[in-house]
Amino acid sequence: MSALNDLKKRLRPGQVYRRQDLERWSNAVDRHVRQLLDEGRLEKVSGGVYMAPRRTRFGKAPARPEKLVEAFLKDDRFLMVSPSAFNGLGVGATQLYNEPVVYNLKRHGRFKLGGRTYDFRKKPSVPARLTQEVLLVDLLQTMDRLAEDKAELLPRALERARSMDPVRLAKAARDFGSVRAGRLVSQAFQAA
Repeated sequence: MSALNDLKKRLRPGQVYRRQDLERWSNAVDRHVRQLLDEGRLEKVSGGVYMAPRRTRFGKAPARPEKLVEAFLKDDRFLMVSPSAFNGLGVGATQLYNEPVVYNLKRHGRFKLGGRTYDFRKKPSVPARLTQEVLLVDLLQTMDRLAEDKAELLPRALERARSMDPVRLAKAARDFGSVRAGRLVSQAFQAA
């Protein structure tokens, strides 16, 4: 069996691979990757990152965004947030956004992965999961970047902060938030 056929058998639809991952199964990884790209068995996502597309009745489907980001960062410690999630806080946010924000420990900037742009923001610590408290802290620290009217949104966000668990909100602000977000959370509880 040729090395290329062995490599083809190891590829799983919907998975994302770094060039280093493919080196284990190939004796000429660059040549084999080029052949797999030509055949359509792999698609280039970013420099050194490839995905094996899933085939559906509607055509090729990309890998899950979480897998793309994990392979790009070489790390699973990140939090992906869509600014559209702010709409669920009940503070009057109504805009829809198409560019996810990825809070992580390694990269900062805007990168295109698999045809979609992601806004990577480097933080000293990243929460393990998205909670309402983390989402509100994120809203407070990124309010200037949103298309919403800040004068209307800020009072509603502070009112929402007062209805949350103060210990969990203070922890989210301390661990994840900016100095400004922490100050706003403190002001919300002082005004209560």
